[in-house]
Amino acid sequence: MTEQTLNTNEDNSSMNNPKVMNSSPEVVPKAYLASFILITLCFPLWGFANDITNPLVKAFSKVLQMSAAEGTWVQVAFYGGYGAMAIPAALFIKKFSYKAGLMVGLAFYALGAFLFIPAAGAQAFPPFLFAFFVMTCGLSFLETSANPYVLSMGPPETATQRLNLAQAFNPVGSLLGMFVATQFIIQKLNPATDAERRELAADGSQSALDQLSAITANDLTVIRDPYLAIGAVVVFVLLIIAFKKMPITEEKSTSLDIKGTFKRLLANQNYREGVIAQMFYVGAQIMCWTFIIHYGTEVFVSMGLTEQAAEAKSQMFNIYAMVIFCLSRFICTFLLKFINPGKLLMVLAAGGMFFTAATIFLNGLAGMYALVGISACMSLMFPTIYGIALTGTGDDAKLGAAGLIMAIVGGTFLPMAQASIIDMKVVFDSFSATKASFVLPLLCFVVIALYGKRSQQHLPNANK
Repeated sequence: MTEQTLNTNEDNSSMNNPKVMNSSPEVVPKAYLASFILITLCFPLWGFANDITNPLVKAFSKVLQMSAAEGTWVQVAFYGGYGAMAIPAALFIKKFSYKAGLMVGLAFYALGAFLFIPAAGAQAFPPFLFAFFVMTCGLSFLETSANPYVLSMGPPETATQRLNLAQAFNPVGSLLGMFVATQFIIQKLNPATDAERRELAADGSQSALDQLSAITANDLTVIRDPYLAIGAVVVFVLLIIAFKKMPITEEKSTSLDIKGTFKRLLANQNYREGVIAQMFYVGAQIMCWTFIIHYGTEVFVSMGLTEQAAEAKSQMFNIYAMVIFCLSRFICTFLLKFINPGKLLMVLAAGGMFFTAATIFLNGLAGMYALVGISACMSLMFPTIYGIALTGTGDDAKLGAAGLIMAIVGGTFLPMAQASIIDMKVVFDSFSATKASFVLPLLCFVVIALYGKRSQQHLPNANK
């Protein structure tokens, strides 16, 4: 479990080698490759957790007879864990190491997953919220460690490209999470509709209540089981990292100049605006991926499908969106070789605005296709905003990373605001409440486009 420091003599000698100086900087130097691959394996883990959870807003609302807004407490608990633990995670990493942060994160992740056992047994919402919160306290540690660790594994000129490469594997986990949510949760839930469940609850007779309790117990067990499986996988990865020698890319801090670090970060306009842009990006992503089921259910029910069939078909469109997101991430990572990251971010944000507007104004399948198309534009955003915001922050990046992870709380209040609009169940002129609610992600993409434009002056000259 001892860590090894990379030999800096290789770096010094390479600077004196004309062949090396004339070549393009490596995205991942060979000395870091094995560790880079291992850390990259962690990226699909939080992608899985994020995207198996998004459909559960609708699932919990149905199983426990709640409104859409009440169901979004899943997102509040899930993304609230990121906000609560980001700064403690950064302080821990600054005091110890990136590897220690990864191990703590994986341990909390597994614990939260296993807490689904007592939560399902209780047949109540709060224990599930606590399990989500614990799990994402771990994800906060994991992301606060892994993202800056990857940035540090090579030359700064290729840091954003390197993080995009690692993040390209995040949607692989997301895609698997969506597939599991569709095949092993949504399609296995009891086919009783929201109305039928509420009728059983309103009946009040013992037989009706027993029937409803049996349906609820079965459904909560269906929700529980995939989390137990991912918990076992996380424990396995934790053991591998625990016994793997990892490179030290940072100096251990003997003292923590927290006040000075925060002062420097707050004075950094590029960083401040990056945190704001990240908050709006995460909000847009969660809104588009969570409420695609509500949007699609509305579309497909109007086309004659049953509620359960409409929900399952909508989740399939969510999977299509993730496939596009995954492919687009690899394409955009390649394009970063030739295009300034801020410029590409601005262009994709403009594309997000276009597709979101189409989602609002187009009807039927055309609107669904537009909603799926948003994912192609979102693929680059998180790691690129992250890399741009930390440009030039030096050792302050450890606490700076915490602010960018805390920005994930945008996934709490923005989806809840959208759910409140959807719960109105009214028609705004010719738009349903669900369609009208997508004005919120549209505004988010405006903020991101502005950041992409303003950030170009802060980037290294390697990518034009």
